[in-house]
Amino acid sequence: QVQLVESGGGLVQAGGSLRLSCAASGRTFRLYAMGWFRQTPGKEREHVAGISWDGGRTSYAEFVKGRFTISRDNAKNTVYLQMNSLEPEDTAVYYCTQGLMYGSSGSAYNYWGQGTQVTVSS
Repeated sequence: QVQLVESGGGLVQAGGSLRLSCAASGRTFRLYAMGWFRQTPGKEREHVAGISWDGGRTSYAEFVKGRFTISRDNAKNTVYLQMNSLEPEDTAVYYCTQGLMYGSSGSAYNYWGQGTQVTVSS
């Protein structure tokens, strides 16, 4: 059974950087797409980034393009989200996901982590 564990969240000042990591259990990690979503209280989850099984294709929300980078290391069963130039609007719980597609649809992802809090101060 697949389990996803996020880490790397925390408090950072605007303009700073954080690198989120997601460690995945399971023997077939390399066969699936991975993604990151985020959510704030009272709002729907937003797609942040996705990556194909081989890392060859990625997708990004418009509000993070040029600032965030998703990557994966299949040998380590880990996916990353490098977040640069963080803004207060980026404050949210960030969730790691695994599924069949790397796009923006949450329905494409079958497994979700518990999330890691990212807080960006002004």
